[in-house]
Amino acid sequence: MWHVVWFKRDLRSEDHAPLAAAAARGPTLPLYVVEPELWSQPDASGRQWAFVRESLQALRAALAELGLPLVVRSGDVVAVFERLQRRHGIAAIHAHQETGNDWTFQRDRRVLGWAREQGIIVTEHPAFGVVRRLRSRNRWTAQWEQVMRAPIAPLRIAPQPPLPFDIGLIPEWPTPALADDDCPGRQHGGREEALALLESFLAERGRHYTREMSSPLSAASACSRLSPHLAWGTLGLRELVQRVRHERARAGDASDVDAFAQAECGDALPPRDARRSPNPRKRSLASFESRLHWHCHFIQKLESEPDIEFHNVHRGFDGLREHDFDASRFDAWRRGETGWPFVDACQRMLAATGWINFRVRAMLVAVASYHLWLHWREPALHLARRFTDYEPGIHFPQVQMQSGVTGINIPRIYNPIKQSQDQDPRGVFIRRWLPALRHVPDSFLHTPWLMGSTQQRAAGCRIGVDYPAPVVDHEIAGREARSRYLAWRRQPGMRELAESVLTRHGSRKRRIATRVATTSPQPDLFAP
Repeated sequence: MWHVVWFKRDLRSEDHAPLAAAAARGPTLPLYVVEPELWSQPDASGRQWAFVRESLQALRAALAELGLPLVVRSGDVVAVFERLQRRHGIAAIHAHQETGNDWTFQRDRRVLGWAREQGIIVTEHPAFGVVRRLRSRNRWTAQWEQVMRAPIAPLRIAPQPPLPFDIGLIPEWPTPALADDDCPGRQHGGREEALALLESFLAERGRHYTREMSSPLSAASACSRLSPHLAWGTLGLRELVQRVRHERARAGDASDVDAFAQAECGDALPPRDARRSPNPRKRSLASFESRLHWHCHFIQKLESEPDIEFHNVHRGFDGLREHDFDASRFDAWRRGETGWPFVDACQRMLAATGWINFRVRAMLVAVASYHLWLHWREPALHLARRFTDYEPGIHFPQVQMQSGVTGINIPRIYNPIKQSQDQDPRGVFIRRWLPALRHVPDSFLHTPWLMGSTQQRAAGCRIGVDYPAPVVDHEIAGREARSRYLAWRRQPGMRELAESVLTRHGSRKRRIATRVATTSPQPDLFAP
């Protein structure tokens, strides 16, 4: 009889509660099931699978050093468990809780139902600081803090019996239904990759994190780039939090860390004196840790309300954009052909690398939602496929927040031209990702459609031929979107619904009962 450790989005052996629990109880069988139906879902992509495959190879090697196999099977997970139970016996199943998409939610329910019928105990351990069946947000931070402060117990593996079957191959591709996905700049999977990124970030790259994380020119280096490793579990959040706090203590921030730990009723950021410290290392570490808190804050939203994947958080916004969806505008946006150079360059970078910094992710959603007036669902799925670091629990609440349909966040209508001028003033980023604009003068680079015919010929860039004209006038579209949005928000009953959303999902930071639009900062959560 085997104690099965079912790996999902937790592809590591360190700080892995299910693995430790199984190893303490008897013969241990680590198992990963490649599920073709999962990889056929509309939010799945080849770049994600490539990262997972590399992480599985690394996990198999790490487990082998511990004297354990990693058994890999393909197919329906209930059928895999059924065969294993029938032929070899299952004593128990150990797994992490997963706050995934609806498909994984329904799959987990099927597994639990099958296990009950078989009399098999399934023990699910919290994956992060997310609380299953949470009744109230009021003491959520205290619960999160308790999890993050818990010591990381060493893993002890007893001698194992020989495996009576083949461990199985890690397939090249999970299903023919998954489209090819060329992503030459994709980050690589595996724990060693995660640890190397962590060390370089703490040692040097993150020194000016707070100053350099907003522009795509500097963010690719200044950000930790650990988001795909957190999303797929090659690095545990608890071990990351504890390592960052260790570095903060070394930098002289220990008192601030202890003060934050005492906040039992708030989703507050670390103390302001730490974030405003003249020491850039202290300031950057404090800012980075704040984003690790917000990581679970957003995942908790989807855990508590799975329908967020499909429906507006604030149901009073139902009908705002759903019936005006313009497929041609969506296609231009997703292809990076809106005619707004900074927006298009960001889409091109994302397509080629699988990553872009948070401010740009927020801008892309806002441009789709307001200037192009697109309902958030299809843009969300497109970005999910593009992100190697796609984390459903962060992704859908964040997209809805930037789309303005939560009812508790002040909408941000980013001006795509101002963002271009602010974040890429000399056009280095634009010229890298949009070769057609390489010879356009700086004075026209952010608004190339303003060039006359003579200037277009001189730059070798004909608007409408070599580079598209803007899909809409951004200033007119922005004004119209703001007017339509605010008029909708003023409808009767909207405030009352917003209050219920705030009670259910809102941060307890700065909570004021009479206000439904929080002024709390927009956190860097798509990619810490």
